[in-house]
Amino acid sequence: MTRRVSHATRIAATVLTGLCLTTSASLAQQCGGDFRQFLAGVKQEAVAKGLSARAADQTLAGAQIDKKVLARDRAQGVFKMAFLDFSKRVISGYRMKNGAANMKKYAGIFQRTEKEYGVPAPVITAFWALETDFGAVQGDFNTVNALATLAHDCRRPELFRPQLLAAIEMVQHGDLDPRNTTGAWAGEIGMVQMLPEDIIKFGRDGDGDGHVKLKESAPDAILTAGAFIQHLGWRRGEPWLQEVDVPRNLDWSQSGLDTTKTGAEWAALGVQSRWGKISSNLPASLLLPQGRHGPAFLAYPNYGIYLKWNQSFIYTTTAAYFATRLAGAPRYEAGNPEPGLSDAQMKQLQKKLAGMGYDVGKIDGILGAGTRAAVQDVQKKVGLPADAWPTPDLLGRL
Repeated sequence: MTRRVSHATRIAATVLTGLCLTTSASLAQQCGGDFRQFLAGVKQEAVAKGLSARAADQTLAGAQIDKKVLARDRAQGVFKMAFLDFSKRVISGYRMKNGAANMKKYAGIFQRTEKEYGVPAPVITAFWALETDFGAVQGDFNTVNALATLAHDCRRPELFRPQLLAAIEMVQHGDLDPRNTTGAWAGEIGMVQMLPEDIIKFGRDGDGDGHVKLKESAPDAILTAGAFIQHLGWRRGEPWLQEVDVPRNLDWSQSGLDTTKTGAEWAALGVQSRWGKISSNLPASLLLPQGRHGPAFLAYPNYGIYLKWNQSFIYTTTAAYFATRLAGAPRYEAGNPEPGLSDAQMKQLQKKLAGMGYDVGKIDGILGAGTRAAVQDVQKKVGLPADAWPTPDLLGRL
């Protein structure tokens, strides 16, 4: 799976740092301590929410702590590959071929999904490919054990306890086998990797068998993904990403997600589409994933939905670009980007930027939003083209 951070990071920004909380209603143990006592508290809460004691017992009776889940949770991080490297690696000929074949095979359910939720087939298909290779690699962690482990762990119980309760509800519905259902280490299930709460809210029966089976049923997965993406704010009938050619004399400080202009305004500055027509009336940002010498894209409002699905700029830009390829766009013009920084150099740059008063977040070697913004601002100050791409030249000047 081409994953970099769990979907659970979408649920809340707050992270507990080891405190064990209690609810005033039940005084149930919220995290930590004896595992069986913790599970008893989960059952108590499930019954209080109207779920059956039998479903809670079925779900929790054999639950165990999975130390591999804790190891993954502690070690997770955003990948540090550049856009060109990552996109070339994950958008393979195999995925292009199988993406087209699956859009044809499931044309009926894709048409239904777009009619009901407004989300086109290429958008869902790209996620389907990147998350699980069209269902081939869905993860081998027992889902209940993963959720119970992370809910019991006091690092983020507010994220995972509700997911464990939702898993009990899925067991009650007959949509999850507590002993045999497997998925990702953080509890995501199925071909498009969704958490139990999202499956409860947005799960759709695409094949008409009366159940939502995201592991086995492609129609269920496609329709559910459409419902979920619509919920994130997808705008029907609008583009999401468009590759463009950009004039060399552009004011590069206008690039980045913090700046928006209408398509007509970008066109007036000399920006030209490489595929399709620029949407004149829509707001768009100019994305330069590897600076002014690399590929350039206009990101429309629907691009923001990708960032709600997955917070990594490189992953989301790759997924959005992949969807345009499945929709018929040509391969991007890779250009000749300036060499970037090594991991050690990126950390050195972040330390320097932090010392200058910029909020770059954790010194982790990752070119995240804060670091990009700081780089762009510093480039302007030192007289370099402000395209937000950190180079050895910039580091040397600092």
